[in-house]
Amino acid sequence: MVHGMLGRKVGMMQVFTEKGEVVPVTVINAGPCVVTQVRVAERDGYDAVQIGFEEVPARKLTRPRQGHLKPAGVLLRILREFSADHPQDHKPGDVIKVDLFQPGQKVDIAGNSKGRGFAGVVKRHGFRGGPKTHGQSDRHRAPGSIGAGTTPGRVWKGQKMAGRMGGKRVMVQNLEVVDVLPEKNLILVKGSVPGARNGLLQIRKAVKG
Repeated sequence: MVHGMLGRKVGMMQVFTEKGEVVPVTVINAGPCVVTQVRVAERDGYDAVQIGFEEVPARKLTRPRQGHLKPAGVLLRILREFSADHPQDHKPGDVIKVDLFQPGQKVDIAGNSKGRGFAGVVKRHGFRGGPKTHGQSDRHRAPGSIGAGTTPGRVWKGQKMAGRMGGKRVMVQNLEVVDVLPEKNLILVKGSVPGARNGLLQIRKAVKG
């Protein structure tokens, strides 16, 4: 069985439990995904199943990509690999649906965080900034000193400074599946997940759960 699938973030809402408790959930449109290639250790050096997501017309794909997807019988925009218990049990063209997950199950979800552009140290790292008194006029959000004097006589690698914020791959682990709606290809996960609406997500069974 494949350990994960692809989906897109729809948005957030809240649901009520039988006890009347409010639970914030993220709605994810997951699958259906199609198996496009099977990796086995004897041939490829590792075991995995490559799956595809989002069908597109042929003009959207290169000829090599179309040839790669020919055994699956469908043209797909996004391809990713997931681990599997017995990859040889799958074959190109098999469909993986959202019923792969069950309510109460723990999952790990990865996606690209929202890009914030070029940000200063106050926004990016939570720096306090400089004082507003004692003659300070333009250093309120400045990083301050970045050196340590003659020794070491340089700036340490990894020093927190201004730079591009967000837009990176982020994974949130051990999120609980609240509900699964197979007829609508939807999965409801407790809490928030990385990225903006319509962002691509990789959902897999929790490694530590």
